[in-house]
Amino acid sequence: MKVELYYFADCPSWQRARENLEHALQLEQISAHVEAILVTDSADVQLKRFIGSPTIRINGVDIEGAVAETQGYAYGCRVYADGTRTAGWPSVNQVRRALQRECRN
Repeated sequence: MKVELYYFADCPSWQRARENLEHALQLEQISAHVEAILVTDSADVQLKRFIGSPTIRINGVDIEGAVAETQGYAYGCRVYADGTRTAGWPSVNQVRRALQRECRN
């Protein structure tokens, strides 16, 4: 399983996203290396299909599904909604659902 975490250096949320990602991998009993990928500037945004920081992809698919990329790419912070909760990082449950989806495919 390929797991990637895209972020920019000044993002205040990427480390929390990584913690939640690592926790979700443990809960799902998946052993996978998380590749942290720095997005350096607006040119890098298009090249890396960067939706915002942090972005997590599992086997090349955004954790919110392929539809997430229809929002466009941006060099900025990303907001995740999970029910009534919004935050600058995905919840452990959001990441778990994405992992489960990719394991089924």
